[in-house]
Amino acid sequence: MNIKKVAAVALSTIFIAGSLPAFDWPQNETEANSFFSYFGQLRGGQIGSSLVFNDTSAIKAADAGTVSIILSDHNNETGWFESPLGNAVILTHENGLQTVYGNLEQEGLITGSNQDIPTGTVIGQSGNSGWQEGVSCMEFKVIDTKNKTTVNPRLLMPRIGKELELIIGDLSFEDKEGKIHHLVNERNFTAGTYLLYHTRQNVAMPYKTNVSINGTTIENILYDKLESHNGTLCAVGNSNYDVSKIYPDSKRHLLAVVRLTKGHSTLSVTLSDILGATRSITYNIDVN
Repeated sequence: MNIKKVAAVALSTIFIAGSLPAFDWPQNETEANSFFSYFGQLRGGQIGSSLVFNDTSAIKAADAGTVSIILSDHNNETGWFESPLGNAVILTHENGLQTVYGNLEQEGLITGSNQDIPTGTVIGQSGNSGWQEGVSCMEFKVIDTKNKTTVNPRLLMPRIGKELELIIGDLSFEDKEGKIHHLVNERNFTAGTYLLYHTRQNVAMPYKTNVSINGTTIENILYDKLESHNGTLCAVGNSNYDVSKIYPDSKRHLLAVVRLTKGHSTLSVTLSDILGATRSITYNIDVN
């Protein structure tokens, strides 16, 4: 079976406007539960806009393209990137896509910009030149330059192995005064607007979060991409949420902005992984 073709077919159900190519692995095939850090996870004080591999194998072009930029020694020339890339290679592909391969070793780095290379060309070795100094791991990023978004690389890559288990952590409301209310201890609230958080996992990352009240969805936040707004990458739900909203601290992860009205309500939270497996929890609350 042509796994690249299968991935492309799956993508067509996700991206309504236009078509994006399917990529080969930029390193050896990696089990879904063994990446170092996932797209959308809190990383370096930012919403992680890349997928970080936990591997030391050679770095290869994920698709045919043109070598656009070769970066060395934390040199950041484009303004796109939320974390230092160290030694890095940027390839330009069809459909306005770019792939970025960061945190590479200087030795073995491909030379010569503006050359066309085929899929699978070795462009470097996994290193520790970027933000994750001391650990050899490649940071892989996909940029859609037309739409000014960074795309979750896992949408474009074949998937093998089981996903990490998603866990819904301690749920809490933050009111307009900044006071935090833990649902495990409180079930009575004053009508108004709250930020709903749960305790984030350090490695696993949901592909989609869904919050509903009395069976009606009030917000989905989808981690298929991050959009650039006023120069800042944001996760998209009912609004564009930058890192200060998605991750107000190192422990909490935003699920939704919730408006509570008077009466008895059933609050439901569902986390979904990229394969569609879900984990849900429900609370009954009273609003005065």
